Amino acid sequence: MSVVSPLRGQAVGLPPAAPTPPVTDPALDRPIRPSAVPRDQVIEVFIAGGSALAAVLTLRLALDWNGILGSTIWWYLFFLAFLYLLVRDGGSPEVASDRLAIVLIWSVGAVVVGALSWIVVYLFVKGFGLLRLGFFTSDLSKVGPLNPKAGGASHAIIGTVEQVGLATVAVVPVAILTAVYLHEIKGRLAPLVRFIVDAMSGLPSIVAGLLVYTLWVRSHDFSGAAAAAGLAILMLPTVTRASEEILRTVPDSLREGSLALGAPQWRVVNRIVLPTARAGLFTAVILGVARAVGETAVLILTALGADTTNTNPFSGPQSSLPLFVFKLYRLPNETQVARAWTGGLVLVLLVLMLFIVARSISRLGDTSRKGKR
Repeated sequence: MSVVSPLRGQAVGLPPAAPTPPVTDPALDRPIRPSAVPRDQVIEVFIAGGSALAAVLTLRLALDWNGILGSTIWWYLFFLAFLYLLVRDGGSPEVASDRLAIVLIWSVGAVVVGALSWIVVYLFVKGFGLLRLGFFTSDLSKVGPLNPKAGGASHAIIGTVEQVGLATVAVVPVAILTAVYLHEIKGRLAPLVRFIVDAMSGLPSIVAGLLVYTLWVRSHDFSGAAAAAGLAILMLPTVTRASEEILRTVPDSLREGSLALGAPQWRVVNRIVLPTARAGLFTAVILGVARAVGETAVLILTALGADTTNTNPFSGPQSSLPLFVFKLYRLPNETQVARAWTGGLVLVLLVLMLFIVARSISRLGDTSRKGKR
């Protein structure tokens, strides 16, 4: 029995109670970010912008400037300088440097997003006029150059699908096996193979076209298969490097646990590593396809292009969307140029759709991985 002490009122002879572990909330570990910009920072930005504008207007009047681009650059430089001085006087040089870095990052992001948005909107405005169902179902074999209501790019769309499809079928196994060799096997030739892959990443598309033209087209003929070979040369380093980075995300504990159970390395890669990285590898393949679908220089030397529909990629010249745009835009005819803008719009929408699919698959892979955890 426990004895109660008359002095302190506590039980005597009982073991001390175990300390209660602290209750931790995962939400408390997340960084706290302010939901809105403080008012004083907004005032500082407006003051710096107004001061920079006054300085630029003074320089324009004093030096008789007329250029808009030069004035904009000088306004931005003055704005950064005035903002740094304002923040430094109200706080410290460290806070001013931090605020300046934030403004630079937001400025670069705004310029990039603005440029891409302007390109997409301008292309949509120029190419939407001829975008109709017939543009996807007819070719240019029986259409006059002055008839804007007829003709389309079905032959180019078929050529693009076949050429990129053949290149993808040839590249995917080689690229994934190469990535497995570089990251999982890590053989003696891994540094050399990685150096070659990195060197191929900067290979100009015209050089790939010249290579295929010299080895195949000169002795045979222009064809969609030759274009697919050139596109495969350009896709291979992209898919390989992306696949290698995806394999790095697989936890080493999965490999170590499988190897500890006695499984050989090839079975670990086949049953554990590749299924775990399936979503990421599929994303890498789509990024490689998006890299190849817009190439033009390599197609000029391999596929040549045609106005008729050629469904056989192994015989005769074949068109594609990049060649369709390149050929029609050079013609001194408003109708043909309008068709070129529509072809460019379809090409951009195709690439945008591929990137959306890649992002969706990547998010699904992350969600499923978190669910398993």
